[in-house]
Amino acid sequence: MDVLPNMPPASLAIPRLIAHRGAKANAPENTLAAFARAREEGALWVEFDVKLTADGVPVVIHDEMLERTTDGRGAVRSTSLAALKRLDAGAWFAPAFRGERVPTLVEALDLFARLDMGFNLEIKPCPGREVETARTTIAVLDAHWPANRPAPVLSSFKAEALAAVRDLTPRYALGYLAEKLGQGWIEAAQRLGCKTVHPGWHSLTEKQIGAAKAAGFPLLVWTVNEPARARQLLAWGVDALITDNPGDLAAAIER
Repeated sequence: MDVLPNMPPASLAIPRLIAHRGAKANAPENTLAAFARAREEGALWVEFDVKLTADGVPVVIHDEMLERTTDGRGAVRSTSLAALKRLDAGAWFAPAFRGERVPTLVEALDLFARLDMGFNLEIKPCPGREVETARTTIAVLDAHWPANRPAPVLSSFKAEALAAVRDLTPRYALGYLAEKLGQGWIEAAQRLGCKTVHPGWHSLTEKQIGAAKAAGFPLLVWTVNEPARARQLLAWGVDALITDNPGDLAAAIER
C-alpha cells in the first residue's frame, strides 16, 4: 500500500507541552482546578478524557469506575449526572481540593474559552458506547466550542469512535492514540482519517518518529515527565509532549 502524505489542518497549532488531565501532578486530575492550575503553570493546551453518564451526558473522567478519583462507588456508565455531581472529586488528592466536582464537557469548554486554552480531548468510551460517546461529544463541541477558538484534536484508542467522528464531520482533527506503534499503524491512521499520532513514549524509537514525520503526522507523545527523555524526544522531532507537570518540565527543558 502506498503511503500518502498526511495534511494536518492549517488551523491546527499544537504547543510543545500539553498538560495531561490538567496539571495532575499538582491538582486532582480531570477537574476544573487541574485545568486552571495547568494554565497557571504556562500550559496552553490540556489533554483530558470524556465518558458518558447513565443519562448520556459527556463528563470529564478517566476511569470506568468512580472509586479512584471520587468518593463514590460503582461505574460511571451506571451513574446519573445528578448523582455524579454530588460526589467529591478533589479530597482524595489533598484537603485543599475538597468539594471539587467531576466537570461536564460543557463546563470544561467554558473554562478553556475563558482561559484561552486549546485541548486534546480523548474519547474514552465505556465498552459498547464507542459510537454513542463520539456522536454525543461532537454534538456538544459543535454547540459550545466556537469556530474562532483554537482547533482541538480528538483522539481515542477506539477505532469505532474515531470512525464515527470521521463520518460525522471534517471540523475536528483526529488523533491516532496507541500504547506503541505496531505494524501497519500508518495505514490504520490514514484509514481513520487521523491527522496526528499519539504514542506512548516507552517504546517509541527515533526511526518510528522519522516514519511518522515522513508521512506528515505531528507526534503528541504521552506521558513524558522526565526532563532527559523530554529533551531526547524533542531532539528526535516530536512535536508535543503530554505531561503531568507542565510547569516543572518546561523549566527543566529550557535549562
